[in-house]
Amino acid sequence: MYVGTGALDIVGARKRWYLFFAALVLVCLGSMVFRGFHLGIEFEGGTQIQLPAHGTHGQITTEQVIKSYNTALGKAPAETQTVGTGAATTIQTRSEALEPDQVAKVKKQIFEDLGPIGRNGQPTEQAISDSAVSASWGGEISRQAFIALVVFLVAVVIFLAIYFDTRMAVAALISLLHDILVTAGVYSIVGFEVTPATVIGLLTILGFSLYDTVVVFDKVRENTRGLLGLSRRTYGEAANLALNQTLMRSFNTAFIALLPILGLLIVGYVLLGSGTLQDLALVQLTGTLVGVLSSVALATPLLVDLKMRDPQYRQQADRVVARRAKAAKREAEGEFDATDDDQLAAELRREKALAAAAGVPARTPKARPAGRKKR
Repeated sequence: MYVGTGALDIVGARKRWYLFFAALVLVCLGSMVFRGFHLGIEFEGGTQIQLPAHGTHGQITTEQVIKSYNTALGKAPAETQTVGTGAATTIQTRSEALEPDQVAKVKKQIFEDLGPIGRNGQPTEQAISDSAVSASWGGEISRQAFIALVVFLVAVVIFLAIYFDTRMAVAALISLLHDILVTAGVYSIVGFEVTPATVIGLLTILGFSLYDTVVVFDKVRENTRGLLGLSRRTYGEAANLALNQTLMRSFNTAFIALLPILGLLIVGYVLLGSGTLQDLALVQLTGTLVGVLSSVALATPLLVDLKMRDPQYRQQADRVVARRAKAAKREAEGEFDATDDDQLAAELRREKALAAAAGVPARTPKARPAGRKKR
């Protein structure tokens, strides 16, 4: 993997990778259709009640708040969590939209049971705050995010079509759509709450996935420059060599990117208890892992299949196979016609530059008199 000599045949095993990605996409689609998403209060609307985690009887726990809430309304809130640390610790409850008299009843019950202490150091019902969230706000965030996504994808296709070519743009677009679909499917499978922070985090992973794909494609373009006039490697073999040469860079880049994401998840959520940081970290963690995998094992194999639809590349691949068959036959017979060196000399010189760029030493066959047998 470090040497990058093309030992890992990723492109050659692309059918297996296609089956893997197809199964992954089907599972994610099935979960989104039948299981759906756990939408946050910003998308469904509801009421949020917040209070300090310190009361007249000491530290207030989420279980105590749920019990008081249940006593007041005869049902538990949809979600209750502790946010923050130290003196700034608060407890938040989220539920469906409540009527004003219901909110007042809950706040009164919580104050009587727990006595939350306000900023003045005295227990007061004013320390308990409430807010109503409309579902239209989350819907507006979603619409804006969708518009941003469409604009981003169109811009990506145009850029890649100009910088590389149309086939590379199509392969990169399919890889990006795969990343979005799988990341959303993972949220559906594990039941993570979808919030506006999740939508924003989903948009951030697209840049990382695209960056890694462009790095690989740039190396593929370098390895395949002038390939139609050569007969040493097929397009798939040159693309696979490019993958091997950039594989460690892709993995190292993903590893370095995951470090701050894990820090955000552990410090931001586990220690500080911030739900927003959890949403950002989880979507970026999932998207980064899926993005690096698709850029290596999906985008480039797709590019090879799209390129091989071109008759020119199929004919070039046939010439490579024919040359190898001819060389194998002569090697088996112990013959090497000296005139072959004259015919291949120009080609080998062109290949030398390609081999040097690919990091593979070019070997020039030694001429032997025709009919001479190897001993």
